[in-house]
Amino acid sequence: MQIRAATMSDIAPIMALVKRVVPLMRASGNLQWDDEYPNPGVFERDISKQQLWLAEVDGALAGVAAITTAQEPEYAEVGWDIDELSIVVHRLAVDPDHHGKGIAVALMEKAEEVAKERDIAILKVDTNIQNTATQKLFPKLGYQPVGEISLAFRPGLRFRCYEKRLTKI
Repeated sequence: MQIRAATMSDIAPIMALVKRVVPLMRASGNLQWDDEYPNPGVFERDISKQQLWLAEVDGALAGVAAITTAQEPEYAEVGWDIDELSIVVHRLAVDPDHHGKGIAVALMEKAEEVAKERDIAILKVDTNIQNTATQKLFPKLGYQPVGEISLAFRPGLRFRCYEKRLTKI
């Protein structure tokens, strides 16, 4: 497996991955993503900010994650200081053909690597309360649940927030 920064030429494969992931999410009751979000413009912005990472297996796209410092204003509702510099993982997805192969773990480890490179001690992530896979994964990686929020741009949904504090930078 290789983890690399995404480029604009990756948009079509990323959107193909999204189209494969969304029906499975929705079938499990996770309505976090749909036909409108995430869209090519969201990923193009991530790429232009050099914050979109891809996992590839044998040259094929297996997963994607935005590793950013962008925090939603609603994060303050769980007691987070949104002005405190943190690494935040958004838009984490794994191609269904690669489930169970450690792709999400590798992308989350990349987030930790980015945090260490930037001397940032806090990592944050949120996930739809219906996403049972990530709710099992994040604690295994040392993330602690800190509460739930709603996000203005995804009305009607609830999101569980997790954080990990690095002790050695």
